Amino acid sequence: MTRGNQRDLAREKNQKKMAEQKKRQGAAGQEGNAGLSMDNRMNRDADIMRIKQEKAAAKKAEEAAAASANAKKVAKVDPLKM
Repeated sequence: MTRGNQRDLAREKNQKKMAEQKKRQGAAGQEGNAGLSMDNRMNRDADIMRIKQEKAAAKKAEEAAAASANAKKVAKVDPLKM
């Protein structure tokens, strides 16, 4: 006697159910937030975003410096205004 695909269907159903339960847990139930209060999570996330913003600003400044270094060094002269 074989069970056919009953076992596979039950496994898929259970995986779907577990994923739905995990989705309903909210932020406190996520693995990365285990044991942290909401204030601690907010501070951690704010620190991470601050670091990202600093990196983005540094990259932007570096690109601006590179662009200004590659800019033409010849001054434009208008012959009519001489």
